Amino acid sequence: MAYVSKKEDESGLSSYYNNKTTIIQEARVFNDSPISPRKCRALLTRIVYLLYIGETFSAQEATTLFFGTTKLFQHKDSALRQMVYLAIKELATTAEDVIMVTSSIMKDMQPNSEVIYRPNAIRALCRIIDPSMAQGVERFFKAAIVDRTPSISSAALVSSYHLFPLAKDVVKRWVNEAQEAVSAKSSSSFFPGSSGGGYLNFGSSGNSNSGYQPIPSTSYITQYHALGLLYLIRQQDRMAVTKMIQQLGGGKSGAGTTLKNSMALCMLIRYAAKVMEEDPNIQRQILDLLEGWLRHKSDMVNFEAARAICEMKNVNASQLTKPIAVLQLFLSSPKPVLKFSATRTLATLALTHPAAVASCNVDLESLITDQNRGVATYAITTLLKTGNEASVDRLMKQITGFMSEISDEFKVIIVDAIRSLCIKFPTKHVSMLAFLSGVLRDEGGYDFKRAVVEAMFDMIKFISDCKEQALSHLCEFIEDCEFTKLSVRILHLLGLEGPKAPQPTKYIRFIYNRVVLENATVRAAAVTSLAKFGVNAVDDGLRRSIGILLNRCLDDVDDEVRDRAAMYLRVMKETSLAETYVKEESVFSLAALESKLVAYVNDVDASAQPFDASSIPKISRAQLAAESTRPSTLDTIAAPATRASASPPPPTAAETQSAYVQQLADIPHFAEYGTVLNSSVKPAQLTESETEYQVTCVKHIFKEHIVFQFNVSNTLPDTVLEQVVVVMQPQADSGLTEDVVFQIDSLSCANSPGIVYVSFKRDNPQEYTTTSFQCILKFISKELDPSTGRPEEEGYEDEYQLEEVELSAGGDYIIPSYASFSSEWDRLRSGATATETFSLGAMESIKAACDSIIELLNMEPLGGTEAPSSTSVHTLQLSGLVTGGGGKVLVRCRMTFSRGQGVTLELGVRAEQENACALVVSVIGG
Repeated sequence: MAYVSKKEDESGLSSYYNNKTTIIQEARVFNDSPISPRKCRALLTRIVYLLYIGETFSAQEATTLFFGTTKLFQHKDSALRQMVYLAIKELATTAEDVIMVTSSIMKDMQPNSEVIYRPNAIRALCRIIDPSMAQGVERFFKAAIVDRTPSISSAALVSSYHLFPLAKDVVKRWVNEAQEAVSAKSSSSFFPGSSGGGYLNFGSSGNSNSGYQPIPSTSYITQYHALGLLYLIRQQDRMAVTKMIQQLGGGKSGAGTTLKNSMALCMLIRYAAKVMEEDPNIQRQILDLLEGWLRHKSDMVNFEAARAICEMKNVNASQLTKPIAVLQLFLSSPKPVLKFSATRTLATLALTHPAAVASCNVDLESLITDQNRGVATYAITTLLKTGNEASVDRLMKQITGFMSEISDEFKVIIVDAIRSLCIKFPTKHVSMLAFLSGVLRDEGGYDFKRAVVEAMFDMIKFISDCKEQALSHLCEFIEDCEFTKLSVRILHLLGLEGPKAPQPTKYIRFIYNRVVLENATVRAAAVTSLAKFGVNAVDDGLRRSIGILLNRCLDDVDDEVRDRAAMYLRVMKETSLAETYVKEESVFSLAALESKLVAYVNDVDASAQPFDASSIPKISRAQLAAESTRPSTLDTIAAPATRASASPPPPTAAETQSAYVQQLADIPHFAEYGTVLNSSVKPAQLTESETEYQVTCVKHIFKEHIVFQFNVSNTLPDTVLEQVVVVMQPQADSGLTEDVVFQIDSLSCANSPGIVYVSFKRDNPQEYTTTSFQCILKFISKELDPSTGRPEEEGYEDEYQLEEVELSAGGDYIIPSYASFSSEWDRLRSGATATETFSLGAMESIKAACDSIIELLNMEPLGGTEAPSSTSVHTLQLSGLVTGGGGKVLVRCRMTFSRGQGVTLELGVRAEQENACALVVSVIGG
């Protein structure tokens, strides 16, 4: 990141002049007497430059430079003093004993010092002090925050913002000063003739030795910094933040606001949008404020308010009328930034509310020829989403004209818009496919080419009429494709779709060319694709031809290619292998497979037995694709970064189970139990959400034990719970014996939640015990001493009644697992079977019966049978795995519905084990 010219770099002058060793040697200039401000400023500039471009100094070097710099405090040159503070700030993170310079900095923070020194001194002090010293400088910071000089006040506010993570309790006490700064009350004192000592007589700079008088601030930037600090202090208190927004909002019209800085108003709008998202009950009040800000004199505030309304959850067409009108005015603005921001926001809004954005189509069409290609791109993207079928061809012609003039980033946006348009108007696939095939031949990077290929993949998937033509275009593309990843993906698709085509042989030439001409990764993918043609071939002649081509691959220089060719030659000869390795529609859940493998590797005793893959649940290839699918560029474009990163995606069931396994493995007693067979996917809530004690339960099934994990939270800040246990009483003859209980020694609001474990031994591990438990939370309650923060000596025993915990078949012993129903049903014909008929009179429809059965059994519905197409007759197909070696189990539910009698159910069960079959029947019949 160097900023030297090529000529200087070639001459070597710059590299010598800014050499670290040279600078350290020249630092002797700091010791000269008298001090030369010009030389010292030049040297300090070079030090800061080196740090800026990434150069690092050792602790000793940084310390030497740091204390050499501090000697310059004795000179009064204001420009030199500013450079001294800049160097101190940058060196403070590396140098040692930097706290020794505090007294020199504090002198410049005094109210009688030069005003130009004070902001720099405040910023440097923030970097120097440690958290324990924050209280000692509190009065200086409080005085500076309310100072009438904007530069001093802003420096104190920003420094307070940076101090907050280190000394929260101290900075929180400055809330009144921050409130005063944000209210701009000091503006009345901006006139030279005003008097007043300020806070503790530190706020007035008029009494300084220099005779300086505060200059009025026209930007009011202090409000922006003060609002940021005020929100940081109050962010955990939603009511306080809401009150702050209402106080500073200025009422429905927004005219009464005390905020005069546009950036401060924009920040307030973002805070309001966040509060509205977290608490829908105040949406109406916040919406009134946002609509008032739409009429503000600042374009920045108008746009921020309009965007906040457009991004509201569940926003309706009537609420969008005003913000869209504001954005429409921006479309005709002469300022490029307003046109860009408006088109970008409308492009995002068009994803969810195309009809509302359609009113702007006339203005957007005039922007297609805008000289700013970014504006033109967003205008066309929005028109593609809001336009009708008749306008598609005209827009496609206009797009083709300027695709060569825009960057890859904007090309991706347009391709993704066309991708969604293909699904919306499938009859226009000819022109769209022609456009995509044309841009596929153009120059472009990986992201652009991937977007085009994925658009073609969607057309193949959803528009059957264009499948053959799209496959042909992709075949031509891989002939000259420089991206290995794309070639592999296209070859995989050809292996899936090619054998189903009317003339599969026309694709084989393109695939085999990859075996001859490409790198090892692509060659291996081509071998797999060829094998799929051979396995699925109806014609024996085609199968023999594929065999000849695969035999040639046995001499390949890469071992992966040779191994694949050898395996697939064997697979083509044996039908059973082909069903398993090529035609199988299900795959292992990768997260569950990883979890089981980690547990197997970590278990010392497990190595004596081979790894058992039968207990790993399977998912369909469609589910696997859905799990790995990333949102398209079209979905993420123009999304605010704060929203995107605010809430990470929830962990999957397998990831949750993996975390539980790690927790249990850390407890030596549970490590002796062996491998966890299953854990609850979702914790069961045992208390109301408003109660002072929150308890949830997770069940862990082992081969011979069942462990109940109780997550206990104490929401009372002034109370500590000690010796926290959960007493569980199972039903009589449950077949369970209590083994061990691990209590929580001390539970406060700060360290919540804590975990109580209760373990039961299964008297007969072969049986699947189902029962319910009465649960009582017992503890010793102690009050916290407000002065010391420690619990009092005396406490009292207390207990709290919890909801019952159910140990059920579906939720605890059966895991959903995908299977090919027809082939598995036939395979299990010789296994354990059961057929029972039930009358479900309470069910009001077949859909309700399907939902109830799926929830009870916790099994995977297959083939879309969870959504009945008929209201009177339906067959539901389910698949699952029973833990503890119970094996695979399939369920066929034949249902009829008649009004007045409800649903009649014929339950057919086939399983690998008799006890698994009986378990499923008992769930419905029990």
